[in-house]
Amino acid sequence: MSAELLTVSACAEAFSRGAVSAREIADSTLARIGQAAGLNAFVAVTGERMLAEAERIDRARAAGKALPPLAAVPYAVKNLFDVAGVTTLAGARLLASNPPAVEDAVLVSRMHEAGALLAGTLNMDALAYGFTTENTHYGATRNPRDTDRSAGGSSGGSAAAVAAGLLPFSLGSDTNGSIRVPSSLCGIFGLKPTYGRLPRSGSFPFVDSFDHLGPFAGNTADLALVYDCLQGADRRDAACAQRPAEPVAAQLGRGAIGFRVGRLAGYFDENAGTEARWAAQAAAQILASEADVELPGTAAARAAAYVITAAEGGALHLNDLRLRPEEFEPLSRERLLAGAMLPAVWVQQAQRYRRRFLQQALALFRHFDLLIAPATPVTAPLLNQPEIQVGEKILPTRPNLGLLTQPISFIGLPVAVVPLWPAGQLPIGVQLIAPPWREDICLRAAYALERAGLANARIGQRR
Repeated sequence: MSAELLTVSACAEAFSRGAVSAREIADSTLARIGQAAGLNAFVAVTGERMLAEAERIDRARAAGKALPPLAAVPYAVKNLFDVAGVTTLAGARLLASNPPAVEDAVLVSRMHEAGALLAGTLNMDALAYGFTTENTHYGATRNPRDTDRSAGGSSGGSAAAVAAGLLPFSLGSDTNGSIRVPSSLCGIFGLKPTYGRLPRSGSFPFVDSFDHLGPFAGNTADLALVYDCLQGADRRDAACAQRPAEPVAAQLGRGAIGFRVGRLAGYFDENAGTEARWAAQAAAQILASEADVELPGTAAARAAAYVITAAEGGALHLNDLRLRPEEFEPLSRERLLAGAMLPAVWVQQAQRYRRRFLQQALALFRHFDLLIAPATPVTAPLLNQPEIQVGEKILPTRPNLGLLTQPISFIGLPVAVVPLWPAGQLPIGVQLIAPPWREDICLRAAYALERAGLANARIGQRR
């Protein structure tokens, strides 16, 4: 696929005016994926399906039918989404003997209806438990900006495929930061919607009370367009709010004018390195931040999120942990076992604190429309790097790349991540955090930062 077709809007527009066929786009995409095998972003390439979808869209255009909004746009999904005919691995050898999925996940079906072309499924941390996509069974995904470095996780393949220019967009999941961390480390745009906004039906769970699904893209307009196509209620997911779709793409031109913006300090400064603090401050300056504010109890919120994550994740896999422990990812097996043995009273207390912390965050939104914080404490670490340095602190890498995302997942707020580029450095992301159900605020602010020239994905570029 030529460079000018690496955005959703350009690809759909070129196809609609007849400059290129869907088959040509599909062939080009599959060739690019083959050439980039060294990144290890893909687990399965669905070439036959992609070509069949391309043929269907080409026939629709030839017949003069109205074209859907993502007509002929290639994409791929994290391999915890069900794809008909493909085994849903969720990054785990444990699931490799399962039969193929019999139908698509709801969001994959919505992408099909929108005309998008599915290229395959993408690598991830096993069972979505990790922040580096260093998968013992399926290999590590490499960061396209520097292939000696981590792409982040657990949706590392989803971010790497977009950052490398293999696809205009992808879908991933975010439980404690798994969209925001790889978006930050790979230097692309990502959206974690409000908890319950998008249905998770047909996706493999990790922590039901935290799991979100969402898109990655190379710019804000693409992110918003894909998000609009994903929206809609679904009663099969008990957590999915039965709300009508609230399109946001048409609102981007309004920018962030009139927003009351606060920069989260305290915990979010104390756990951010030099580049991360610079990024949040630069974004705050462009968006005319009114004040630095603290969100009390953030450290306790992260601890409580750990308790709930471990307990729910361990309980989900308890039977297999007893019967087939050798098939689990070694890097997460003991954490799952420990989580399954946590006292119920600890989990109860963590859930109580969750409600309290949400109320504290909502109180801030009485004074601010948008909060700004770094997305990761540091830029992409090297693969297999055991520790990161954050200020004066030396911390284990795998759990602490989510230092700044986990407290926000804990209360389900919508967050867009935008990529910034410290001079001569790797990219790093900024979280744009809004009140529940106000994804429009996140995305309008992201668009304002992009229009100001501060946020840019630099698709396909290396350090």
